[in-house]
Amino acid sequence: MKRGTPSVHPIQGDELRALRRLKRESPPHSDFVFMTERGGPFTITGFAFLVSRAGAKAGLSFKAHVHMLRHTAGYKLANDGHDTRTLQAYLGYKDIQHTVHYTELATNRFDGFWR
Repeated sequence: MKRGTPSVHPIQGDELRALRRLKRESPPHSDFVFMTERGGPFTITGFAFLVSRAGAKAGLSFKAHVHMLRHTAGYKLANDGHDTRTLQAYLGYKDIQHTVHYTELATNRFDGFWR
């Protein structure tokens, strides 16, 4: 396990409603929202397998892994103009150098620079 810093991420209204609907539709007396086809809790390994299968089904030429979701979020937020320190806190990196590469590749990093 890596030693990042914890952060709290807000859940938007539509996401919260979807999670509540999933919970209502889950088997009675279950403490879990995400469950396997066999009715057990979704494990980290199970989720990793799901992401890998989804990548293969999408025709990716490489093996998709869970950590790619984190990188995708970092690049998206950087391209949306969020500053590096905010990204660092959101993604939970202790070292700013782990965050910098998201902003280095941002296509719009100089948009509005002289306004």
